[in-house]
Amino acid sequence: MSSPLIPVDIGHATYAAVTDPATAFWALVDKTRLTETLSGGALLERYRDQADAFARELHALRFGLTPSGVYLNPTERCNLDCTYCYLPGAQRSGGRHMPGETLNASLAALRDYFATSMGRDGAAGGRKPRAIFHGAEPLMNRDAVFAAIDDFADDFAFGVQTNGTLLDDAAIDFLTARNVSIGLSLDGPVAGITDATRRTWGGKSVHDKVLAAMAKLRGYGSWSVITTCTQENLPWLTEMVELFHAHEVPTCMLNTVRCTLPGARGVKPADGGMARAFFAALDRTHALYRESGRKLLVANFANILLAILAPTARRLMCDISPCGGGRAFFALAADGSLYPCSEFIGLPRFNGGKLLEDGVDAALASAAFRPVVTRDVDTFEPCASCAIRHFCGSPCPAEAHEMNGGMARTGAFCDFYKAQVNYALRLIADGKADDYLWDGWDDGTETTFHWQ
Repeated sequence: MSSPLIPVDIGHATYAAVTDPATAFWALVDKTRLTETLSGGALLERYRDQADAFARELHALRFGLTPSGVYLNPTERCNLDCTYCYLPGAQRSGGRHMPGETLNASLAALRDYFATSMGRDGAAGGRKPRAIFHGAEPLMNRDAVFAAIDDFADDFAFGVQTNGTLLDDAAIDFLTARNVSIGLSLDGPVAGITDATRRTWGGKSVHDKVLAAMAKLRGYGSWSVITTCTQENLPWLTEMVELFHAHEVPTCMLNTVRCTLPGARGVKPADGGMARAFFAALDRTHALYRESGRKLLVANFANILLAILAPTARRLMCDISPCGGGRAFFALAADGSLYPCSEFIGLPRFNGGKLLEDGVDAALASAAFRPVVTRDVDTFEPCASCAIRHFCGSPCPAEAHEMNGGMARTGAFCDFYKAQVNYALRLIADGKADDYLWDGWDDGTETTFHWQ
């Protein structure tokens, strides 16, 4: 019987990986024993005994989820004109606000939906569904957003993703008093770098306003900052994490730019440059942790580590196929329409219908959602032949569709994701992975396979 395991050179001096891509199983083996491991022996025998269970677990993760969160877009407008935004400029400059009455009616409908859907698969467990106010810039419609947070405090765990420019003292007091998670965006350690991609419609800098909001949030337990990685800021990612650590940011994300719309593609970095800058920044977060005893979590990388170590414990659902869009979450646009994810707002073909007219279930089953929720990297090349396809997921489907011509295509950063998984496996081999993860990340997890 041929071995289902294939070797992966992770660039480590001592260890290589072996993996069965069909189940996302992996193990690290001494390079001197690689041929022996692949041809037979205890590891292969033990894996075959558990392969069916691993396959069932992966299938449930990929195809058995029901939504437990929603991205709420209470306005189409934004006070910034960021180069890489996935929303069309005409919407952001002159779009509509969702009326407060409509937002409240929408949240009431969503509350009823989640009460049913989260109970249906036994997933509720006392958890509230997540409701993240998202962009455009949600604080452009601040009165409606804040009223909704108060009116539905018992029904949702709320978050706000904001560019930070409208976070005055009153807004921060309101949000922190209600334990609302707050996400900001900052793309450079100094104004000149931030301003290259993030600025007002009139071309003014917003860098100092975001730093001021960060200073006010220091000490709050539930906030984070996103840096979108582009050609403009790539050489300064190490300085970015130094800035975040100095400001006591609990969690950051160093996200590759999503190339859904043409503006983003013009600032896309090359995969190799992205990998070098990203790994240097991660190395610096580790050095800062060793020096200070205080972690700066890079959440998008921590999620890759979780995808390897504990697939069902991952916190983000971009790095799996099908992704979380239309499965773990969906998005409500300012006009009341439902989309698989906010990344698709502005692409009318992915409009699944009106929440208050058609309902969530109709959207999830719609022809608009189907290409997203059925996107399967097992069915198209080069992903189908890739050893790490279920640690990566070939994100993002909106990006793949708009940039590369269809759902059966890779996203924009294929080689970077391969390098990132190899970097993660090297950390695991060196016993350093916990230093890059949330404290207590493995509470409640169960080890189902251990190999020495």
